[in-house]
Amino acid sequence: MMKMGIMIVLIVAAIVFSLVFPAIAAGPKAPAAPVAKVPTVAAVFAAMPERHPHIDEALEAMRSAKHHLESAEHDFQGHRVSAIEHLNKAIHEAEICMAMK
Repeated sequence: MMKMGIMIVLIVAAIVFSLVFPAIAAGPKAPAAPVAKVPTVAAVFAAMPERHPHIDEALEAMRSAKHHLESAEHDFQGHRVSAIEHLNKAIHEAEICMAMK
C-alpha cells in the first residue's frame, strides 16, 4: 500500500513538472518590433489636388456603399460578401484612374 502511494505522488509530480517546465522555460515574450507606418492609398490621394471630380465622387459613393454593406446584418446567401469584393475591385480601379494625369 505504501509503494502505491509513493508511485502516485511520483506520477503526479512528473505530470506537473512536464506541464509547468515548458511554460517557465519559454520565459516572457519579447515585444514585437515596431512596424513602419506606410501611408494608405487614400491618404496619398487626399493630399493631391482634385483633378477628376467625377471619379472622386464615384469613389466616395462606392466607399459609402461598401460601408453600408459591411454593416448589414444578413449575409444574403453570400451575395453581400460578393458585392463587397466587387466594390473593393472597383474602388481599386477608380484609385488607379485618380493617379492618372
